[in-house]
Amino acid sequence: MAEARLGHVKVGGNAPVVIVGAINLSPDSFYGESIVRGRAALLRRAREMVEQGANTIDVGAMGTGPKSRPISTKREMRELVPAIKSLASQLDVPISADTQRAEVAEAAIEAGATIINDISGLKTDQKMVEVIADAGCSALLMATRHAPGDVYEIGEIKQALGESLSICRKHGIHLNRVVLDPAIGYWPARLARLGSPAKKHLGKNGYNMATLLDLRILTGLKQLKSLGRPLCVGISRKSFVGDVLNLPRAEDRLVGSLAATAIAVLNGADVVRTHDPAETLQAVCMTEAIKSAARG
Repeated sequence: MAEARLGHVKVGGNAPVVIVGAINLSPDSFYGESIVRGRAALLRRAREMVEQGANTIDVGAMGTGPKSRPISTKREMRELVPAIKSLASQLDVPISADTQRAEVAEAAIEAGATIINDISGLKTDQKMVEVIADAGCSALLMATRHAPGDVYEIGEIKQALGESLSICRKHGIHLNRVVLDPAIGYWPARLARLGSPAKKHLGKNGYNMATLLDLRILTGLKQLKSLGRPLCVGISRKSFVGDVLNLPRAEDRLVGSLAATAIAVLNGADVVRTHDPAETLQAVCMTEAIKSAARG
């Protein structure tokens, strides 16, 4: 079974599913409750997440959703790096920096990050692979062809992730430090590629095309196991949950997120990135108990 480490935390194999607590510094995050402003609020929320069962904390300073706007490298550096430094100095769990920029990643690692969460799969900034390889840190890599989330069928997701693994091999990133993400979500590049069908409601259940694709990714996770790396899913309060349950507000999507998380774990997810560690841990523990009972 595929095994890796996120920082010092074991992932995959016989290890329990890892819970990643997601914190956003960007004010345009799709889920307002995940946004923290100021050092005191940051530390308070991170400590709370760890107490609730988060094994690692992932912090990002730039929103990446359909309504998010890019920020400059200077601003991302100014907001993310001090946050990483504060968390790394106060917490015993590994800290992950959510960034696609090598310059920011390098500064974050110097500040104490031991994981780089690159949603471009090492394909946005060519220097990123050198930064990660030189530091020997862990990498969480998302399925991307040219722009984050621009793939959506399981076959092309598998191909895109395989390309990222090839980049790792070529440049000396140890695969036992790599975890893969199939890119569940309404990514701008995905919606642009889908065009108008993304907004059309299809079938008797009325789900839009982007939602159907996310549901298919969840059902197809087992097909990605042949890549030989642990899998991470980011499901928490995302738009597909809102579409299925007719819940426009992310604040109302916890129960649906937990249901989808259970399915993801049943289908092979080794890591779950969430805004709600306490509730997610309960869902994960129940799912793992059922899986264990089924194995006898």
